Amino acid sequence: MKKIRGRMDESILVCVFYGPNGERLIHRGNKLATMLDCPLYILTVDSKSVDEFDADKVSYMQRWKELAEEYGAEEFIVRDNEKRPSAKVIAEVAHDHNVTQIIIGQTAKSRWEEITKGSFLNMLLREIPFVDLHVVSVARTVKGVEGDEFEKGVRCYLMKDGDSYKVNFTQSKSCQLEGIFFKEIGTDFDNGIFKFMHDNKLYQVEVTEDRIDLPEIIDKCLDKELVKNK
Repeated sequence: MKKIRGRMDESILVCVFYGPNGERLIHRGNKLATMLDCPLYILTVDSKSVDEFDADKVSYMQRWKELAEEYGAEEFIVRDNEKRPSAKVIAEVAHDHNVTQIIIGQTAKSRWEEITKGSFLNMLLREIPFVDLHVVSVARTVKGVEGDEFEKGVRCYLMKDGDSYKVNFTQSKSCQLEGIFFKEIGTDFDNGIFKFMHDNKLYQVEVTEDRIDLPEIIDKCLDKELVKNK
């Protein structure tokens, strides 16, 4: 049952994407909405359609929905099968629901990476400068084989998607390259690095929101493979 909110000039949006951090963000959002006595919205964005979610993602989604009902949130919003950048989707939802404050998890990018490549938060601020952002730090509780910045690597596959490549954790006929994905600790997105072997040489490329940053490296490797097989 939704709670009756008395103050409508403020509105809170919690953005959750994947993993246990989402529950923590929702708790924080509910505290803020209760304190301000204003509406609470919870949003999750995914490039896959709901029927393609793996068991873990479905479990997280169910828990987030339960929390939304428990806390009397106005709406639990699912934007699946999204091909646009997440920042644009969040901005659209913020406009539609007159959101004034957004809660999002802290990413694990270093300060140098943010300066040279830009950060997701900067992208979001450019899209919705009128909204206050609350960045919740995420403790690095997992130490992966890549050190303090990445989780343990998992096997994944690259699929061609326009001029780029997407990381896919399920093998299919359209998969073009197999490797290991190391996800950044502290981010709810599929950000990190993808490592693969080709011609007995180890390659490493960066991944941002499940897409390869430098697809030309992959193109060169696949072109060499095509030439070899002719």
